[in-house]
Amino acid sequence: MHIQHFARTLFALIAALTLVSACTSSEPEPDVLIGVDAEMGTLVSTQWLSEHLNDPDLVVLDCSVLVEMDSTGGLRSVSGQSGYTDGHIPSAGFADLTGELSDSDSPYEFALLTPGQFSSVMGKLGVGDNSRVVLYDSGTSAWAARVWWMLRWTGFDRAALLDGGLGAWTAEGRPLSTEPANRPGQQLTAIPRPQLIAGHDEVFAAMDDNAVSLIDAMPESHFRGDFILYERAGHIPGASNIPASALLNESGHYRSNDELAALFANDHGNRAITYCGGGISASSNAFIMTRLGFTDVAVYISSLQEWANDFDNPLVED
Repeated sequence: MHIQHFARTLFALIAALTLVSACTSSEPEPDVLIGVDAEMGTLVSTQWLSEHLNDPDLVVLDCSVLVEMDSTGGLRSVSGQSGYTDGHIPSAGFADLTGELSDSDSPYEFALLTPGQFSSVMGKLGVGDNSRVVLYDSGTSAWAARVWWMLRWTGFDRAALLDGGLGAWTAEGRPLSTEPANRPGQQLTAIPRPQLIAGHDEVFAAMDDNAVSLIDAMPESHFRGDFILYERAGHIPGASNIPASALLNESGHYRSNDELAALFANDHGNRAITYCGGGISASSNAFIMTRLGFTDVAVYISSLQEWANDFDNPLVED
């Protein structure tokens, strides 16, 4: 079966189950937050966002990806543009992960653009060097976390996720808008941090490196190999399993820092590489690890889309 079909199936299944869910450096530099806005931080509440929607430097972006049935009865991930058009947080623009924010020439879904290309797209959405950005989606925040990670990868730290996403906003009866954002374009300077992205070769070497932690963000049953979503079942040898769904409570908000810290027992100073199917759920894990003070975190963007398709890459079931 074609690899892109497997990728679509993964994202569809994770969405359907309300589970969260996509440049290496030989000597990675510390993965630190050095430019975070002191007031906003990296996670904001609906109340905070409501009070700051009219701030002239604040750019709000809807990062939603939807899941729908195709003509063959299968499921596929598609742009959330239609949901955005039907109603979004006032002043929000739309960041299309299935379109202009991914490399359409890649065989893998949600493949990275170059840092310059990504910064150019974000600039067209109104994000500039002096902006502050709040990201949300209509799911479980993993799509928003992916855009947050890509912003960090290009050197931009003044971004936060909306805790609970669009679901929290609408649950509180807050207003929606059908007006497009129409923000003027801005200049966003790319200052890439290649160490925030891991490639195949680094992941392969990490299997035998005790100083590097591999973290699988897939559901536990997939990690064990109980079902197959790509070419083969199982997980990368040496990886531990911290499903991205475990980061959320019943209301769809991120759990408390104490609860989250209990999930991640790794050394905060060691290199950690998160992966999933296409770098989406892995970005949610990376977001939380960074908030917890981990200083050297990377996302394996191609993840199992790439890894499972090459039979020279080992996978284990347990």
